[in-house]
Amino acid sequence: MKPFQSNLKTLRKYKKASQATLAEALSLTRSSLSAYENGTVEPNIATLLRMADYFRVSLDRLLRQDMSVLTEFELRKIEQGHDQDIHGRNLRILATTVDKNNQDQVEVVPAEARAGYTAGYSDVDFISDLPRIQLHNLPSDRKYRVFPIIGDSMPPVSEGSFVIGEYIEDFTSVKDGTPCIVVTADEGIVFKLVTNRIDQSRSFLLASTNPTYKPYEVDAKQVLEIWQFKQYLSDDLPEPNLGENHIAQALLQIQQDLATLKERK
Repeated sequence: MKPFQSNLKTLRKYKKASQATLAEALSLTRSSLSAYENGTVEPNIATLLRMADYFRVSLDRLLRQDMSVLTEFELRKIEQGHDQDIHGRNLRILATTVDKNNQDQVEVVPAEARAGYTAGYSDVDFISDLPRIQLHNLPSDRKYRVFPIIGDSMPPVSEGSFVIGEYIEDFTSVKDGTPCIVVTADEGIVFKLVTNRIDQSRSFLLASTNPTYKPYEVDAKQVLEIWQFKQYLSDDLPEPNLGENHIAQALLQIQQDLATLKERK
C-alpha cells in the first residue's frame, strides 16, 4: 500500500469520520474517496491540496511519509497546525517554460494576467500562454519571472514598471529588508520589503518604501510564491540603484522586447 492510501485512512480514522462524512467534507463522492483509499484511482492535485488543507498536513507528509506510526499526540499536533509548510517547498508547484535547448525561459506576467496569476501560477497551460523574453545579464542557473507593478507603494519603482524576480525555493532563506514580489492567496501579487518572522510567528512583515503605506503581516501558509527583486524596467528609465545588477544595455534590449510584445496584442 502506498503511503498516501494508508495516510488517508489513518487521518480519517483519527477524525473518527466515516467515508461518507469525510467525502462530504472534501466535496467528493463516497465512491471516489473509497477508490483513493484502495489505490484504484489517484486524486488530482486540486483534490490533494484540499485534503492537505482539511487535515492541516503538508502535502509532502501526506504523500511520502507513513503516518500510521504517529502517536495520538503527534497527530493532534499536526491537527493544531504545527505541520504547515513554512519552507514553501512542499505545497508549491513551479510551472515553467523551456526553450528548444531545454533552458528555462523568463515569463512576463502582463497586467491583464495579474488577477489570474494566483489561480494559474501552478498551471502549466496558464504559464505557457505568458509572453517570454531573454535575459542575458543574469545567472542562467536560476529561475526568473517578470511581474507588473501597480500603485505607488514602492518608489522609485513606479506604476507601470516591471520587476524581475528570482525564484525563492526556501522561504526561511529570505533576509530581513529584502525587496520581493510576494504572491499570496488573498492579495495576489505585491511588491514589498520583506521581514522574515517565521521563527517568531510563522509570518512575514511586508513594508513599502512609501511611508504613507503601513506595514502589515501575512501568515506564511498564505504565501504561494516569493521572488527576490533583481532589476526593474520602466518607461521613465529611472536610475536602477535598487539591486546588485545594473541594467545598462541589457535594460534597453529588454524594454525593446516588452515593446514588441505590446505591439503584438
